[in-house]
Amino acid sequence: MKHLPRLAAVGATAALTIALSGCGNSEEPAADPTTPVPSSSPSATPTTGADEQGVTAISDIYGPACAQVPAEGEGSAEGMVDDPVATAAGNNPLLGTLAQAVEAAGLVDTLNDPEASYTVFAPADAAFEALPAGTLDALLADPQGRLTEILTYHVVPERYDAEGLAEAGTVTTVQGDQLVVSGEATDLVIDEQEQAAVLCGNIPTANATVFVIDKVLMPPAP
Repeated sequence: MKHLPRLAAVGATAALTIALSGCGNSEEPAADPTTPVPSSSPSATPTTGADEQGVTAISDIYGPACAQVPAEGEGSAEGMVDDPVATAAGNNPLLGTLAQAVEAAGLVDTLNDPEASYTVFAPADAAFEALPAGTLDALLADPQGRLTEILTYHVVPERYDAEGLAEAGTVTTVQGDQLVVSGEATDLVIDEQEQAAVLCGNIPTANATVFVIDKVLMPPAP
């Protein structure tokens, strides 16, 4: 599987946008609006529903928290398919805190870039709530510093589905450090340190494949 070179990404949004401008993405196939969001357990095998590498279909979504995604509306699987990833996250009831953090860091336009192609490990609201008291407030107070570093550590400038992540084993983030992905496609563990589990994975958006995870990933100390 082809990987992009290591990107130096912490800093201003403009620099991040320039660093990612070479990441292209072909138009996704239209999702079947009649296909329901599966509420299968992680033991169900995710399959690849689209031809382009890393691009998934609604039928590929899997994980124990998928049943919490609305069945209709902008926050549903059908609603997220046509939206770029920052907009889609903002409409998803599992990702309200993440959407707030992305907006505070000024990364909405970067993540919504229609020419970009991403894999996003999206911490659920409960993951932010599990941080030590005061941590989230401190991060939101320093949006261009540590918050941007953490958020870009959750983004890979290449699109992967669950099987692709399992095969890759290691992926380079926009922040610049690498994440180790272990386990099978049906039971991925994201990051050796945080050991994050996938709550709902293979979620397609217009420019990204999203994996909702149960931990906030912290970049290695310099």
